[in-house]
Amino acid sequence: MKQKMLVRSLIAAGVIAAGVGGLAKYDVSVFTHAVAAPSDAPVATASVRPAVAALPDFTGIVSRNGPAVVNISVTNNTEKVATVPAMPNLDPNNPFYQFFRQFRMPQAQVPEHAEGSGFIVSPNGIILTNAHVVDNASSVTVKLTDRREYKAKIIGMDKPSDVAVLKINASNLPTVKLDRAHNVKVGQWVIAIGSPFGFDNSVTAGIVSAKSRTLPDGSYVPFIQTDVAVNPGNSGGPLFNTEGQVIGINSQIYSRSGGYQGLSFAIPIDVALNVEQQLLQHGSVTRGHLGVAIQDVNQGLADSFGLKQPEGALIASVDKDGAAAKAGLKAGDVILSYNGTNIENSSRLPLLVAETAPGTTVKLDVLRNGKTRHIAVTVGAAKSTKVASANVASPDQGRLGVVVRRLSPEEQKQAGVGGVVVEDVSGPAANAGIQPGDIILSLDGASVTSPAQLKQLTANAGKHVALLVQRDDARIFVPLDLG
Repeated sequence: MKQKMLVRSLIAAGVIAAGVGGLAKYDVSVFTHAVAAPSDAPVATASVRPAVAALPDFTGIVSRNGPAVVNISVTNNTEKVATVPAMPNLDPNNPFYQFFRQFRMPQAQVPEHAEGSGFIVSPNGIILTNAHVVDNASSVTVKLTDRREYKAKIIGMDKPSDVAVLKINASNLPTVKLDRAHNVKVGQWVIAIGSPFGFDNSVTAGIVSAKSRTLPDGSYVPFIQTDVAVNPGNSGGPLFNTEGQVIGINSQIYSRSGGYQGLSFAIPIDVALNVEQQLLQHGSVTRGHLGVAIQDVNQGLADSFGLKQPEGALIASVDKDGAAAKAGLKAGDVILSYNGTNIENSSRLPLLVAETAPGTTVKLDVLRNGKTRHIAVTVGAAKSTKVASANVASPDQGRLGVVVRRLSPEEQKQAGVGGVVVEDVSGPAANAGIQPGDIILSLDGASVTSPAQLKQLTANAGKHVALLVQRDDARIFVPLDLG
């Protein structure tokens, strides 16, 4: 049996090559002709059909929300190496042997185009999509249903949740309505709108197959599983309920072929909104972290631990320097509740921890050696990821050429300072010698405490600025020419 593959709903990278090929043709016709009944055939008499529940009508939902669903076109510059000429048949002792052996043709930047979907959540041009749709993009173009096109800025992206926030320079745009994902019920009708294979504003429908699915990609996201047809190009598009409210972002499919096979997964809108809020306010995403590896409790484990029924999250291992280890949690402990919320299965715990602000003290009910213990844990900070691409960054990153994030509480304690930490550099910052890992403390004498403040200071700055930077244990002023 072929091994099953979990793939993004855009081929390989979560996006599809731009352009649409010809429609597939089949030898069997899908149309049939009516055939007259023979004259001696019995004539059907009128009968009363049993009442059948009417199927839902999605036309109103589509007409109201279709204009708020956008096509996202992405350009990536990929280095291509020209073909190396055949090496002459030279003796290794020949002085030209090493020259031809090491010869390489120059590399060239070849643009590659791909497409995905997104949806407008604010009239001033804020758009949500998948992080894998715009990851490593050199340019992003958003196309509306009325054929208007805009260049988009990546406000930020969060790879662990696969959520990205874009901004286009427009106003009075149509928007979608949102609903909290905890209202979702298994079996309810849902609708997807997106650009599968480049066919803009295509509509597909199905039902919710399951909730809180944990996928083998290591994500903490409790996915909504549906049987809605989702194909390459649908990634980043909205999943609607029958009230016309977005309940998720279509993100992945489970497939052997790379195309739709009846299993689609969407990011709950609650997760996406949490990420959006943090990216807009702080320029980065912070999450709680316990420092444990967990697994489900099956019936056999429940019997061995003395549980009445399989429930909780079994700790398989504990990071020696993590928050759990500091609180005294051990491998073999079963977490039954987290700050008053029952843990019915292990997939519930990661989301609760991720949504907890680092530094918060929470109470756990833990089963150890057949007895329930109450343990207080001060939640740590999950490792941050790069949140924006430097070459399509927001204004402060564009002028300075830096991608920055807040210091976590642990980093602040270790460094003994505030400020923002540099994660990537280009342009003026790179020319001035700024490096990833540098902590920016001030700009022209004004203290920097957040990415948003750095953005404001940079917007008001002149052509020349001085950054106070801490590198390791040394503090230095670095002059930048912003031109």
